[in-house]
Amino acid sequence: MQNSESVVTPWEVRGEIDYDELIRQFGVEPLTEDLIVKLERHAGFRHILLRRGMFFAHREFGDWMKSYENGVKATLYTGRGPSGNTHLGHLIPWIFTKYLQDAFDADLYFQLTDDEKYLFNQDLTTEEIAKYTQENILDIIAVGFKPKKTKIFTNLTNSRPLYNIAVKVAKHVTFSTAKATFGFSDSSNIGMIFFPAMQAAPCFLPQYLEGKDSHVLIPCAIDQDPYWRISRDVAPKLGYRKTAGIFSKFIPGLGAGGKMSASMPETAIFLSDTVEQATKKVKNAFTGGQPTIKEQKEKGGDPDACVVYAYLFSLFDEDDASVAETCRACKSGERMCGTCKNRLAEKVAAFLEEHQEKREKAKDIVEDFMLKE
Repeated sequence: MQNSESVVTPWEVRGEIDYDELIRQFGVEPLTEDLIVKLERHAGFRHILLRRGMFFAHREFGDWMKSYENGVKATLYTGRGPSGNTHLGHLIPWIFTKYLQDAFDADLYFQLTDDEKYLFNQDLTTEEIAKYTQENILDIIAVGFKPKKTKIFTNLTNSRPLYNIAVKVAKHVTFSTAKATFGFSDSSNIGMIFFPAMQAAPCFLPQYLEGKDSHVLIPCAIDQDPYWRISRDVAPKLGYRKTAGIFSKFIPGLGAGGKMSASMPETAIFLSDTVEQATKKVKNAFTGGQPTIKEQKEKGGDPDACVVYAYLFSLFDEDDASVAETCRACKSGERMCGTCKNRLAEKVAAFLEEHQEKREKAKDIVEDFMLKE
């Protein structure tokens, strides 16, 4: 999606995002109440990311659940591009992936695209990317995935099976299709042009490694969808099922407008931040409040424009009644922005402390999660 006001591609997201327009342009389906109810029955509860609409669209998610009910192996695939430290925005699909893994007792293939970050980023060396990769793996494990059901791998260290699949994918994708889908030009290096085949390869990795029928679901942010369109086109030619997908919105950055981005560190809460650093960022976050306390009391605030409220709403306040009261009190002018900032800062601090403790423990069990060739 690209227009004068917003851009949504696998490498760049900026501007105000119209999610209804994304559904139309990407050709995905809205996530319906019927599908959510069906997922809730399998999981035993409705995840906050569903209740608050953070996961909003899908491709054939209902078919994936039906495959599971018919005895076909349920498999998940998601990933991370290790170009820096992990922030909260990266964590949204991972948290939901854990929910799905628990609900369906699913195997998870977790790809780290270290090759992509070298090919697409002129500033990073392979050594720097390798360091980020190892750090990101600790954050992945800290989410709580099942070690016996989770296979983490990097493209550069697990190239043999991936390349075998990628070559087969690449044979069925023309350069004109790649250019139209990803915007490649004559100045794009040839590694960039081949990379979508490597990104598609894990869609078929479970079947390739195990020789058994498997239906793969990809939970990810909506900007990554173009990769899976190619894999879906190729799947029948390779004798595999088409992958299904379930897609999330973006968590906003702490500034005015735009998603959380590692390229603007002051707008992102990194999982490596200290409590003091994260608290300072929250206290400086953009809000929907009025310029003065007097005006706030008289006119009320706008929670729909408030980043602090967005964080409480989407992830950090499980209590629906509490969220509704925050919204009401803001609009009426009864609640000041400082109160909400303090509340969010406390919740973020508690989250970071717990995550970083799990991250330390993850250092001893990394090998339990890594895919062995």
